[in-house]
Amino acid sequence: MTRTVFLGTGHYVPEKVVTNDDLAKMFDTSDEWIQQRTGIKERRYVDWDKEPLGSSDLGTRAAKAALENAGVAKDEIDCIIYATLSSDRVFPGDGVLVQAKLEVPAGVPAFDVRNQCSGFLYSLAMADAFIRVGTYRRVLVVGAEVHSSGLEFADRGREVTVIFGDGAAACVLGPSETDDGRGVLSVHLHADGRFAHELQVPYPSSAKFPRLVPEGLKDGNQYPQMNGKNVFKHAVVRMPEAVVEALTKNKLTPKDIKLFIPHQANQRITDMVQRRLDLSDDQVFSNIAHYGNTTAASIPLALDQAVKAGRIERGDLVCLASFGAGFTWGSALIRW
Repeated sequence: MTRTVFLGTGHYVPEKVVTNDDLAKMFDTSDEWIQQRTGIKERRYVDWDKEPLGSSDLGTRAAKAALENAGVAKDEIDCIIYATLSSDRVFPGDGVLVQAKLEVPAGVPAFDVRNQCSGFLYSLAMADAFIRVGTYRRVLVVGAEVHSSGLEFADRGREVTVIFGDGAAACVLGPSETDDGRGVLSVHLHADGRFAHELQVPYPSSAKFPRLVPEGLKDGNQYPQMNGKNVFKHAVVRMPEAVVEALTKNKLTPKDIKLFIPHQANQRITDMVQRRLDLSDDQVFSNIAHYGNTTAASIPLALDQAVKAGRIERGDLVCLASFGAGFTWGSALIRW
């Protein structure tokens, strides 16, 4: 049976480091307050004074790194799947912008996935399906975010603003060439739109006419809004459920997992999920302390770092899981 394997991974983050103390100069917060609630010490922001970059710029740089790591030429890519919540423009999507910036040949399909923190897993599921049935042989999956241009740097927005950072990561996927059991074993996706209002940016909206007026910005609805307690409550239930679902599907147990890479939303969420799955510290990878929540880039960024750090080797069982706005959530099992 053809399976989808990771041929290469790569990431790119802006050079500008923004610490908790830096944020404390802009609004009422502190390093202690942020670390206790999120586990974050610092994050990366685009340096808007020195080198303004959009999500597609970060995504393109991450894609180039992944292609180089995979040893795959841009002309070999036959599909691009791009996950983001912070696209450069209202339309078109960033997938086509990355296609042009990479100089991938005209005619290659490119599309965006709008599933926020679960965007990479949704993209992986699509790429896996394409490859398994033979539609495409070289799929480039990119997750990229520029949050820093859309956050509210004031007391009103502090609980959300302290969480997010800018970054991008990518992977090149293709069919397995040998029958050794390696590759994506399964991907499991879920959603519950009843809670869409709990984590959202509600304005501007096509459900209003006109969709954007100056008066509509006064209440700050153009900034991310989150019911943190409810997000936490659902995340620590849904993520373990999705992991158990994947393990059960493949007749495996948590003890079989070499490395668990959760979406980097909040260290407290990661710790709770780890406890519920009874995983040891060396089975879990976390980089949120230094990058914050990079949404669609979160899992592939951590995955690339884990591979390069030697935390993942050929044949290891890797588990991915996410939870985010929508609510959407999911998991994936990969035999590396």
